[in-house]
Amino acid sequence: MSVLYCIPFLGLLLSIAIFPLINGRLWEKIQPWVMIFWCLCFLIPYGAKYGLSVAAESTLESIVGDYITFIVLLFGLFTVAGNITIDGDLAGAPRTNCVLLFIGMLLSSVIGTTGASMLMIRPLIKMNTWRKNKAHVMVFFIFLVSNMGGCLTPIGDPPLLMGFSRGINFFYSLSFSHILLFNAMLLLCIFYLTDRHFFRKEVAEGARPDISKPGNNISIKGLHNLIFIALIISAVILSGILPSVEPFAKGLHIYGSVVFTYTQMIEIVIILLSALGAYLTTPAVIREANHFTWGAITEVAILFIGIFITMHPALVILRDAGKSLKLSSPYQMFWSTGLLSSFLDNTPTYLVFLTTAGSLGSQAGVYTSLGLVPAQMLTAISCGAVFMGANSYIGNAPNMMVKAISEENGIKMPGFFGYIFWAIKILIPIFIIDTFVFFL
Repeated sequence: MSVLYCIPFLGLLLSIAIFPLINGRLWEKIQPWVMIFWCLCFLIPYGAKYGLSVAAESTLESIVGDYITFIVLLFGLFTVAGNITIDGDLAGAPRTNCVLLFIGMLLSSVIGTTGASMLMIRPLIKMNTWRKNKAHVMVFFIFLVSNMGGCLTPIGDPPLLMGFSRGINFFYSLSFSHILLFNAMLLLCIFYLTDRHFFRKEVAEGARPDISKPGNNISIKGLHNLIFIALIISAVILSGILPSVEPFAKGLHIYGSVVFTYTQMIEIVIILLSALGAYLTTPAVIREANHFTWGAITEVAILFIGIFITMHPALVILRDAGKSLKLSSPYQMFWSTGLLSSFLDNTPTYLVFLTTAGSLGSQAGVYTSLGLVPAQMLTAISCGAVFMGANSYIGNAPNMMVKAISEENGIKMPGFFGYIFWAIKILIPIFIIDTFVFFL
């Protein structure tokens, strides 16, 4: 497949980056039409070259095979977490923010990066309402909670779940804990110094939290919704286990080779019922306290359906070129997997490089259904896929959700390129250190 078919994907990324800078309100209105335009720019020439049936099959595979379960999971966690609120005298200060970021990071491996992000973002926003400068808080939240924190279990991030479904031990990811703690220590130190700088400046200008005794009278409402989060996480785990069971590997034939599997159906039903249960059993006043609206999930749903369809050529080219890339060192796998995961779906990217590593013919390492993979190489692939999803807003789904929710609450977030600049100056130096310390 020619790389020219990747132009619509690049055009879509540039649209996401540039249009909000030119006219944010207009962008909100034309998002669906821009998505349709770039999808057609890919599908029309693709269909003319390979046939309408191939183009239709490609589109349906992107929607049925990937997008539906992706957006349903995001919708479920967004809805359930939006029905949990933390009340009380909470004041956003450097130490308090550091503690919340650390807690959120640990939660990411327990309830997934999406679950932890949706659960923790609103309390963090509330705590920092009185602050003038708070975009940096959300940026570090994306770094730590929406991405890196998910590296310790297959629940944490979809690539690791795919590894688990291919024979990797469930607890293998815990061997990354020293890398996560090392990176977290560096990031939290940088965050603390940055946040303290802005905090002192704001206090000097007369800003004060509207509470007399910070930390008192804290209460959590809607706590019963943790049951629904647990059900959603159970559905995600099942999606990694059931495909290996013969009846569940089958499903409803859609078109060509596209099959809507029974595993997908079970996962979707459990998630949607959990979301409905959370919404019906929680008083509306809790959602009002969270400033809950459907705007953020709607925006992400529109943007990502275009991303999933137009990035198909890039994934095909990557899959076909995987074995010819001649990557044989952990650091090469770390950067190759990571940089591509910054802009492509990190799950297929992870699988491409895992397959490549499994084909190297190693005589020792971690068993997978794709072959033996040297432990250090598997760690490099896993960390690259999970960590570097933080390099752009589209690197991982929670990134865009956090941005949308923050902007709904009046926080002026960096633009697409502005965020990438944050990643370049903060994350890339840390990843270079990781390379020399862990992957050489």
